Amino acid sequence: MCRHLAYVGPEEPLGRLLVDPPHGLYRQSWAPRRQRYGTVNADGFGVGWYAPGDPVPARYRRAGPVWGDPSFADLARVVRAPALLAAVRDATLPGADAEAAAAPFAAGAWLFSHNGAVRGWPDALAPLVRTLPPEDVLSLEARSDSAFVWALVLARLRAGDEEGQALADTVLEVAAAAPASRLNLLLTQGDMITATAWGDTLWYLARPGGGTVVASEPYDDDPHWREVPDRTLLAASRTDVLLTPLKEPDDARTGAVPAPHTPAPPKESRT
Repeated sequence: MCRHLAYVGPEEPLGRLLVDPPHGLYRQSWAPRRQRYGTVNADGFGVGWYAPGDPVPARYRRAGPVWGDPSFADLARVVRAPALLAAVRDATLPGADAEAAAAPFAAGAWLFSHNGAVRGWPDALAPLVRTLPPEDVLSLEARSDSAFVWALVLARLRAGDEEGQALADTVLEVAAAAPASRLNLLLTQGDMITATAWGDTLWYLARPGGGTVVASEPYDDDPHWREVPDRTLLAASRTDVLLTPLKEPDDARTGAVPAPHTPAPPKESRT
């Protein structure tokens, strides 16, 4: 459920990445091409972006469908940013907390989104509540599986984990507690994009003009789009993409591999 997208690279109008492409996130709200679960993403939307020189992102979120907001396309046409994270939502439990449940979630410089669903929510993750500081539980922004998963990730980030480690450990923890969950997570702090492919589609585009897009599905038919294998951690900068296999919760080891490319270099790079 849901579709999301993150970008880091040269400064761009939001609309060039979200609205203008023929199959952009705006259109994916009612006509996704590769969504495996659900057909319409009308339970809210949001975009967070970084202004040059300001590490704390701005957010614009609404409870309804993006096509029903008369201001969004105009805002996206003129606001420019070197990094963003946006999502359109198909709620696991419809009606939960309205705008507060719409991604991206935010804390400090971080923006976060979850595409998927926790199987057996909320009962399946009740044992994990004790792993969080009480103040984190009491201050959850929404009563949704995505908000709780974000709290688990954020607790690790605040404890000093790197972004990739925080996402990977959270996915394995949640998958162990709630098998068959779909846990495509997306995180940025404005310079890097970190993501997981776990149960749903994930793609990336190394743009020839510079910058990297990571998205639930391609927003156009550019042949440079590459699909991320399931059970994979992705780390992307403006110039490089690195993929690391994620093991099932009962497996102990992971290993980094270069992003698929023909021929395969140590890392996918652009000059």
